[in-house]
Amino acid sequence: MKKFETTFGLPIKEVYTQEDLKDFDPERDLGLPGNPPFTRGIYPNMYRGRLWTMRQYAGYGTAKQTNERFKYLLSQGQTGLSLAFDLPTQLGYDADHPMAEGEVGRTGVSISTLEDMAEVFEGIDQEAVSTSMTINATAGIILAFYTIVAEGKGSRREKLSGTVQNDILKEFAARGNYIYPVEPSMRLVGDLIEFTAKYMPKWNPISISGYHYREAGANSVQELAFTFADAIAYVEEVLKRGIDIDEFAPRLSFFFNAQINFFEEIAKFRAARRIWYRIMKDRFKAKNPRSMMLRYHVQTAGSSLTAQEPLNNIIRTTIEALAAILGGCQSLHTNSYDEALSLPTETSVLVALRTQQIIAYETDIPDTVDPLAGSYFVESLTKEIEERVWEYLEKIEAMGGAVEAVKMGYFQREIEESAYRYQTEVERGERLIVGVNIFRTSKEPQNIDLFSLPEEAQEEQKRRVREYKNKRGKGFLEALRTLKEKAKGSENLMPYIFECAKEGATLGEISDTLREVWGTYDELKT
Repeated sequence: MKKFETTFGLPIKEVYTQEDLKDFDPERDLGLPGNPPFTRGIYPNMYRGRLWTMRQYAGYGTAKQTNERFKYLLSQGQTGLSLAFDLPTQLGYDADHPMAEGEVGRTGVSISTLEDMAEVFEGIDQEAVSTSMTINATAGIILAFYTIVAEGKGSRREKLSGTVQNDILKEFAARGNYIYPVEPSMRLVGDLIEFTAKYMPKWNPISISGYHYREAGANSVQELAFTFADAIAYVEEVLKRGIDIDEFAPRLSFFFNAQINFFEEIAKFRAARRIWYRIMKDRFKAKNPRSMMLRYHVQTAGSSLTAQEPLNNIIRTTIEALAAILGGCQSLHTNSYDEALSLPTETSVLVALRTQQIIAYETDIPDTVDPLAGSYFVESLTKEIEERVWEYLEKIEAMGGAVEAVKMGYFQREIEESAYRYQTEVERGERLIVGVNIFRTSKEPQNIDLFSLPEEAQEEQKRRVREYKNKRGKGFLEALRTLKEKAKGSENLMPYIFECAKEGATLGEISDTLREVWGTYDELKT
């Protein structure tokens, strides 16, 4: 029998009344859009002034293939780029490395060299489009490649806008794409934030990500709590360098999940803005209102997509997109219906983009700001989520903060327990999934075309990398030696990573140089 409760175990009442808002103070907890505590949105007119950025996540195979997909999406009305990388790129291996075998171009584009990055953005004005890049352990190298390519086409780095994810703590706790031990990894995060604050004022140096916590099995409260705990750790990493909070906090960005629990997700986004406002104002004493505004990207939930009856995923994604928009996101990626089975085809990714465009241009949903404000249910749920997140944050603080909590495995255990509880409820029929544990067809029709990456794509990329290494000069060797020496100290490494990239060093060579100094993280030994 279906359970009437939230993902974090709160029973959902049959009806909500004024009595459920007895502790609710509209002036303290609500305010107007664009005003503290920003519950109703960070801008006064929200989507009436400017729609959210439609940023479809894309990238696969070779740089040329990804460039073609980017141009296709831009031609269909996409308003921002979002670049996916394959596992070797995320883990600091060139395409010709033995560890990359079988994974080149599989989960995203393969980027080993400056030439690869140049081909991804061939014919695209990088100064005119905002680019988000989902990259963490190698974020500094990827940003260097991206910037150098843009400068080579006449762009100025201070005019470039976009985001690198650069959120390494959630990799240790939920996703696994880390390279170095925790402390030097945190140093790299801080180096990139400090560097962009000085030289790239329009760039978001981090996208603090709850998305992957949620995909790993966290509930909505855990998603916010672990994300904000990580954010506090990153802010403290930068503050200890003597940088004022208002010099970098306005460019901090976040990345959240939109699950199928419609009202819960809307309440989560509203609570998140209020929590961040209070963290920045009360804990870090920020003065600039922009430091206190939670700016975030949303992606619909990959974990809610089913391989069974995949066309049903169009409806799931639409509901999740509505939750993100009614919750007040700044940019949005809508998943494609075939992603439980393969990388998306051009057909499925177009449907995903059109989903956003129909909501934006055919409905009245963007016409008024925070239309659910004052709802007994939504306001009660927003307050409940906020209070439970603060309880988690106090517990994490008592452990010594997010870094220590991750080292202790606390986040990991909490997520595992939540994921187990959810799966048990699905198997018992307490959480219903159409086509999976209710209304199942006896035969699973898969009348859709699936994407297939050509086998020759990996060999082509390996050949390109070998040719690049053979034709470059020797200046990269000295640049790598300098980087190695600087990594032994405490200086900001970003200028030296840029120099290595300019001299022709590959992503794998730069990563290996840092491996030689710091070693790698072994979860089993922690």
